[in-house]
Amino acid sequence: MEKGVDDLATIKRDAKRNVIVVLGLVASLWLVAVINVAASGYLLRFGVTPRTTHGLIGIPLHPFLHVGLLHLLLNSVGLVLLGGLVMMREERDFWVASILGTFVAGLGIWLVGRHGVHVGASTVVFAYFGYLLATGWYDRRVGAILLSLSVFVLWGSLLFGMLPTQVAVSWEGHVFGFIGGVFTAWLRGYRLRTAGGLTSA
Repeated sequence: MEKGVDDLATIKRDAKRNVIVVLGLVASLWLVAVINVAASGYLLRFGVTPRTTHGLIGIPLHPFLHVGLLHLLLNSVGLVLLGGLVMMREERDFWVASILGTFVAGLGIWLVGRHGVHVGASTVVFAYFGYLLATGWYDRRVGAILLSLSVFVLWGSLLFGMLPTQVAVSWEGHVFGFIGGVFTAWLRGYRLRTAGGLTSA
């Protein structure tokens, strides 16, 4: 009985931390947005400008910048829903997906992106999406497979966001962010295999 109480307390503590981390991340984006509005959009120049020296600063900074409140609101929903699912799965994977999504997308945009300034946390949202879709394949456990299938059913339409159909949307960032997320799922599978937690059929 005592062990069950301890387990429940641990679950509650972890859930509280998950909520604080995800909402804290989103709150930081809103804080930057408020500062940017007060600065008349000055911060947007720190996005990723492909193949320029000054555009390199945007590789780590672009997820914190948004062109408007609607842009930020849409990304906030994705961060909370998809990021929350990744965080519930494992906090380490949440941070790895966030970092890889940011840097793989930022570097990819800088190398091959269209001319202009690329900003927005959708690169990280697509990293979470890629991780959640791929984790079933690399983890090879029933729970992980069901998670991937559920994410595909609920949010599979996000895949269309990686198509070059909208001029004002950085589909390049979505593609490279997705790749960063898939790589995170691969790293998790590799870690489990090397630790003896997975078996191959």
